[in-house]
Amino acid sequence: MSDIRNSTMPRAAQAFVEFAQVLRQNGFAVAPEQTAAFIEAIELLGPRGLEDIRNAGIAMLSIPRARWGEYDGLFRAFFMGQTISAPATSEDDDEGVEAFEPRDGERDVEIDTEDSEIGTEATRAETLTQRSFSQLGEAEALRQFARHAPSRLPRRFSFRRRKSRHGDRPDVRRAMREAVRRDGELFELPKTTRKMRQRPITLLIDVSGSMAEQSEGTMRLAHAVVQTADRAEVFTLGTRLTRITPALRHRNAERALEQVAGVVADFDGGTRIGDALVALLAVPRFASSLRGASVVIVSDGLERGDAQAMVDCMARIDRMAWRVEWLSPLAADPDYEPRTEALSASLRYIDNLADGSTVAAIASHILMLASPSRFRRRFGRAA
Repeated sequence: MSDIRNSTMPRAAQAFVEFAQVLRQNGFAVAPEQTAAFIEAIELLGPRGLEDIRNAGIAMLSIPRARWGEYDGLFRAFFMGQTISAPATSEDDDEGVEAFEPRDGERDVEIDTEDSEIGTEATRAETLTQRSFSQLGEAEALRQFARHAPSRLPRRFSFRRRKSRHGDRPDVRRAMREAVRRDGELFELPKTTRKMRQRPITLLIDVSGSMAEQSEGTMRLAHAVVQTADRAEVFTLGTRLTRITPALRHRNAERALEQVAGVVADFDGGTRIGDALVALLAVPRFASSLRGASVVIVSDGLERGDAQAMVDCMARIDRMAWRVEWLSPLAADPDYEPRTEALSASLRYIDNLADGSTVAAIASHILMLASPSRFRRRFGRAA
């Protein structure tokens, strides 16, 4: 695939695209649109020297200050001809998670040829596979959700206003027009009130091996959410972060899920929720989908990566979002208590930890977001 891209790319831009690939290979979360912005910034700067290219990379690729030293080393190695020595690796070394957003039908799939067991144990290793979707027996739950979602999804006041007989603010412009039309006489003072609009909803779906049994039904529900909500974003979490909203916008569910199966390459792979959330927050356009939104995370919480990274990200998401709901298939058990270090420490940033074992349970919970007092809260903060 990289050969095809390079053949249609301007020769002057190939080095910068390859540098972004080097950063991703070394654990930096660099999305495709960040690479494009990096090239545009270099074009805008001239550039007059390597320092301009370095600064453009720091600004447009969202390089954390704590990793500037590592970034500078890779920059000098790539652009100044120094050799890159491969560091010693071990099974405990952390690898970065890539923020991936497919565009123009591109597919990034690697098939693991080794035998592996999925759905029985959480792992942090990356396994890139495709998933084929079949018909589910959750059709009635999806039909009910599509029927009720437009009126029952959470709503908020918009900054735009509309005319209203019992509004809270005079409509001066309309009053002046009425006065001119009636030769200065005004029988009633027009008023306006703020419009209501659906609150954004963001779904973060765990597609790791331990969630294999729920992945198919959850994807069908995600398609229904995108089709019925005014503003919705859907991302998958595994060994990488993938934005699948464009694929789910196709009206036909089977066609949409076929596209999802082609762009999500880490189905039934490892579980690195914290690193995936780091990638989500590192891309400004992705992070903006969390502001004021109803954030619903569908995952069993069996984090195998850095627990502190997940806790820190949940704290940031909590500050940005309207509500944070964590739906776990394990929570269907009345005696369930989160035992993983990452999820236990994140409970204080979660509004509710509830049952996510079936499509019907997840759909019902999403429809109740507008009335959080109706939740049977077992974990998380008080409403």
